[in-house]
Amino acid sequence: MKNNLTGKIVVITGASSGLGEAAARLLSAEGATVVLGARRVDRLEALVQELTAKGGRAVAVATDVTNRAEVQKLVDTAVHQFGRLDVIINNAGLMPQSLLENLRVEDWDRMIDVNIKGVLYGIAAALPPMKRQKSGHIINVSSVAGHKVGPGGAVYSATKHAVRVLSEGLRMEVKPHNIRTTIISPGAVATELPDSVTDPAVAPRIRKLYQEVAIPADSFARAVAFAMNQPDDVDINEILFRPTRQEY
Repeated sequence: MKNNLTGKIVVITGASSGLGEAAARLLSAEGATVVLGARRVDRLEALVQELTAKGGRAVAVATDVTNRAEVQKLVDTAVHQFGRLDVIINNAGLMPQSLLENLRVEDWDRMIDVNIKGVLYGIAAALPPMKRQKSGHIINVSSVAGHKVGPGGAVYSATKHAVRVLSEGLRMEVKPHNIRTTIISPGAVATELPDSVTDPAVAPRIRKLYQEVAIPADSFARAVAFAMNQPDDVDINEILFRPTRQEY
């Protein structure tokens, strides 16, 4: 299969660490231009320096995905500087799991704002330029938790299931515009996500799972590259992957 990544203009949210950072490295190495958004600008800028030192093209834009204007600015930067938007990876997410009875309502609100509204803001920003181009690819990051739920994971699973539902509705709506859509649902991948779990009734179990079975973040990057690298008439709509040892 030919390299369908070279020259692509790719926006990635949550790019300062974990899945987004790994995707940025791999796609840049394969010839894509990456426009990177996250709140931690120092880490973004360090990543941009690393990628450009290797001959890649990369730009950092401070982005809080709960702020629609900042997500719009991220996408506008890609379009204004490079003339188009080929792919957006709505990756930013957090996972402060807790038992519902512990009433961590602020954590529920944060997950809804980042995991659902952040994805919607990315879609809202990306659709107009992609419709004008009559091409594009929207990649939304869900989770194994979007397919299954366990104790402490009710709200997180709900947000990640919502990503899948939104993505399926989007898939059907954008057919007239030649836009592809992909949902990627990772299992336990070595990122900072477990650090966001503070509920003592849940955190030890989550951290133990990740310590025992988590696989490197480049596993996600390869899934992204696989979906992007298909011929234009092939639309990979969903990828669900886990560590081989993960039961959940």
